[in-house]
Amino acid sequence: MKPSPSPLSPTPAAAGRSAAWLGFAADTLFAIGLTLILSLAGGVIWALIAAARGLDMATPGVLVQMAMAVIATGGTAVLLYLLRRRASDAEKMASLQAIYRSSTWGWTLLAGAAVFLGSSLVSWLFAQFTDQPTPSNMALMEQARAQYPLLLVLFAVGLAPFYEELLFRRVLFGRLAAAGMVLPGIVLSSLLFALSHEIPGLGDHGWAAMLQLWLVYGGMGAVFAWLYQRTGTLLAPIVAHAINNGVALTMLMLGLSAS
Repeated sequence: MKPSPSPLSPTPAAAGRSAAWLGFAADTLFAIGLTLILSLAGGVIWALIAAARGLDMATPGVLVQMAMAVIATGGTAVLLYLLRRRASDAEKMASLQAIYRSSTWGWTLLAGAAVFLGSSLVSWLFAQFTDQPTPSNMALMEQARAQYPLLLVLFAVGLAPFYEELLFRRVLFGRLAAAGMVLPGIVLSSLLFALSHEIPGLGDHGWAAMLQLWLVYGGMGAVFAWLYQRTGTLLAPIVAHAINNGVALTMLMLGLSAS
């Protein structure tokens, strides 16, 4: 039996590089637009609920902030997948075959360890010259840890890895990788992944701190994109992402986080 093609193998339909670049640009613009629209919709819903219950609209709680993140980024990922990068039957079969290969999970564990060690190395190197920055989502994580620890685990280890990998690896990286442009796909999707976590100008970070955070998130995105390309199944980077978040969350809950 002829093996099924990898979800990221170049095909005649995806061979046109110009079309792939245009598709990537469109995907990126759609992602930004949908995220803004869904964020606005979530904000309006919260404002209506707060007004009806006499709550302070300006200070949404932890649950509201996590729900809005799922709606905005998760909704964007699902919509773009369904409308722009839905897997074909052949891709689904190739992914299923990859899931049953033991090498897939060996590479997944290796990638998870590489991301954690690489992030730790970047943090240590920057610590020799400057203060350690606090990620912009740390305040939310701290509040969630104190108030809703089980929901925090579900959010950080379950939901976020799923929809972030769906958006940044399947939709964005996969668009260019399917046209044979793996390296540009890794670089650009990882850059967008880093920028989505730390947006310039929205926090009080200096450029050294911002560079460190971008290197951490960008390196993480690059490893996960490589893992997707190497294994042929999106489940591999989802699991590696969950492992990394789980380790970081465990350290946070045990008070071992450097932040």
